[in-house]
Amino acid sequence: MAEPRHRLSAEEYLAFERQSEERHEYLDGEVFAMTGASLRHNRIIWNLVGTLAPQLRGRPCEAFIADMRIQVAATGLYTYPDLVVVCGEPRLADAYLDTLLNPTLIVEVLSPSTEATDRGRKFAHYRTLESLAEVVLVAQERVQVERYSRQPEGGWLLFEANRLEDRLLLPAIGCELPLADLYETVFDGTSPPV
Repeated sequence: MAEPRHRLSAEEYLAFERQSEERHEYLDGEVFAMTGASLRHNRIIWNLVGTLAPQLRGRPCEAFIADMRIQVAATGLYTYPDLVVVCGEPRLADAYLDTLLNPTLIVEVLSPSTEATDRGRKFAHYRTLESLAEVVLVAQERVQVERYSRQPEGGWLLFEANRLEDRLLLPAIGCELPLADLYETVFDGTSPPV
């Protein structure tokens, strides 16, 4: 007979997480260690930030990468998307200022080990966030970017781009994403400019 595992409350998870050097996701009392990112993953994030930062400058939207935890209050998920943009005033869970409640856009860079979860279970959690207008999934093994946009009736509409000459519009944050910029250096083995 297996011994019952100790389940953490959300408060216990947050206390543990704030002391930990590694990041962990949390759902239903369970804590899940997050794995490191690949070279391609890091290059895509670097390019994404480099492309969006100038477009967001001087506007009422702010981007956060990797270390900004979000809480999905309706389902109890705590997670760290690869990139989050919030438009308007950020709402934070508490005085620690490390858990965002109202993302406008979430970007996940897919890997072979996380793609099914990011497309399925995690996306289902994200859809319950009332503030969320768009979710972008970026493949790292091929040129493919999908934007899911919340529709007025509550459904989600898919827009897909899969050629380097494509430009994906991100209307919720007033930006566009040229795929040539997003995938620059990702497949050719060179490093991004510093």
